[in-house]
Amino acid sequence: MTRAAHSTAPALEPPGDGPGYRPGYEVAAERILEHLVLAGLEPGDRLPTEQDLADRVGMSRTVVREAVKILSALGRLSVHKGRGIYVAQPDQSSWQHSLTHFLPADLHQVDELFAFRRHLETTTARLAAQRATPAQVKAVREAAHQSTRAAQQGDIDAFSRADDAFHTAIAAATNNSFLTATIDILRRLQHQVTAIGLAGLAGGSLHDAAAQHEAIAHAIATGEPTYAHTLMAHHIDRTTHQFQREIRHRITPDHPNA
Repeated sequence: MTRAAHSTAPALEPPGDGPGYRPGYEVAAERILEHLVLAGLEPGDRLPTEQDLADRVGMSRTVVREAVKILSALGRLSVHKGRGIYVAQPDQSSWQHSLTHFLPADLHQVDELFAFRRHLETTTARLAAQRATPAQVKAVREAAHQSTRAAQQGDIDAFSRADDAFHTAIAAATNNSFLTATIDILRRLQHQVTAIGLAGLAGGSLHDAAAQHEAIAHAIATGEPTYAHTLMAHHIDRTTHQFQREIRHRITPDHPNA
C-alpha cells in the first residue's frame, strides 16, 4: 500500500542565469530528490501531482515534467499513466545479487569478505583518527571497554554485541554515510558466517581481540591515523586467520594443517 507524499518544506528559489547557470530540468531533478529525502519517502510511495510538485520545488510544471522523465530514466522515479508518480523500487544490483548468493561456509567467499573488510576498515580507522568528534571518540572507546569486560567474563554474546558497536562506532566517526552503511552490511554477512559456518565457535581469542580494540580506540582518540590503520589491518588479519582455520577444520577435520 502506498501513501500520498506530503511535505511542509518551503518552495526553493528558481535557478538564476549567471555564470553558474544550469538547465532548469537539472535543478528541478535535484530539488525533487531533496524533496524525497525531506519527506521521508520510500520505494513505492506516491509523489504529489506534477503541478503540486512544481509548487513545492518552486519551478514550472513543464520543467518539472522534464525532470521527472530524467529521474524515471535513471531509475529513481516510476511514472504510471493515470495513476501518478512513485518512488521507484531499486533494481537488483550486482551488490545485492552477491549478498543473496553469499555462502557463509564457503572458504573462498569468506576470504573475499575479509579481504574487503580489511580494505574498508583500515580506511575507516584512518579517517576516524582524522575526523572523529569528541562524542564519537567516546563512543569508540566505550565500545572497546565493553569488549574488554565481555572478554574478562568469557561472555561470547556480549563480546559480539560490543564488537558490532566498536566497528560501527569507528565507521560513524568517519562522518561518511556510505562507509557507515557498507560496514553495517559487512557486519551482517560476518554474523552469517558465525551463525552458520562457525556455529558454536569458542571464544579463546576474545582477550586478544579486546586488547586490539583498546589499542585501535587509543590511536583514534590520540589522532594517529597511520597507527590506527596499521592496528586495524593486524586486527582484521588475526580475525581472518581464525575464521579460515575454523572453517578448514570443519570442512576437513583430519587435515594436518587444520
